[in-house]
Amino acid sequence: MKITSIPSVQALLRTALEEDAGGGDITTLATISQKAGAHGRYIAKEDGILCGMDVVQAVFSLLDSDINLQTHMPDGTPFHKGDVLAEVSGNAGSILTGERVGLNLLQHMSGIATATAKAVESISGYKAKITDTRKTTPGLRHLEKYAVRCGGGVNHRFNLSDGVLIKDNHIVAAGGIQNAVAAARAAVPHTLKIEVEVENLEMLQEALDAGADIIMLDNMSYEEMQKAVEIVAGRALTEASGNMGEKDLNAVARTGVDLISIGALTHSVRAMDISLKFKLF
Repeated sequence: MKITSIPSVQALLRTALEEDAGGGDITTLATISQKAGAHGRYIAKEDGILCGMDVVQAVFSLLDSDINLQTHMPDGTPFHKGDVLAEVSGNAGSILTGERVGLNLLQHMSGIATATAKAVESISGYKAKITDTRKTTPGLRHLEKYAVRCGGGVNHRFNLSDGVLIKDNHIVAAGGIQNAVAAARAAVPHTLKIEVEVENLEMLQEALDAGADIIMLDNMSYEEMQKAVEIVAGRALTEASGNMGEKDLNAVARTGVDLISIGALTHSVRAMDISLKFKLF
């Protein structure tokens, strides 16, 4: 299923177009003939990983079903500075009106895919997988998590109903790790995993004794993570978390953790430099 077929993504694109062009594209209406046609090329200004061309197509389709977008490579493909990523043709006014919305999402999603690919490459040879978090831009979660997959990463839970993640405030409110895990185990189906966030090795042992399926090692040193992995000894999955975007990911992977979750992949990634250049015909 295409990412753009998801109803919430369709609604997002309509909202984005309404935000940008709901009052009319004054510049285009004033300067371009309504009958003018154009042909444009999406050009990479730097190296990266492509993600979001289906989104660009969906934006144009909402404006003008006659616009034709021909992509030259699928999402997840590496590109280089100067590469022509896609070509668009159709009514010049429609293309100009949808240009910025499409580019904003294409650049953002390609930025996420590129950052993810770099993280994945940095831990090559180790068993750890790079995963995202719920620290996403409100409304863009489907697109951002899709971009992580295009970059070679895996997705953490999509929303609060996807799994149990007992964090520090849950632990305090429940009266301890044992109480929290026991209550969760009694309340949720057996098909849902239970993850517990721990800050030290004492909490780690509590989570193991309580029967956690996944243990999040929050802001631990490399040495603590390695010791935690030794203590767990395969009885649960281990996830390294806490400012991982600033850490030496290769060193984190060397500790033997199963997952490395990086919020920075979505909450503070730099957009790729991609431009649309076209001429009338």
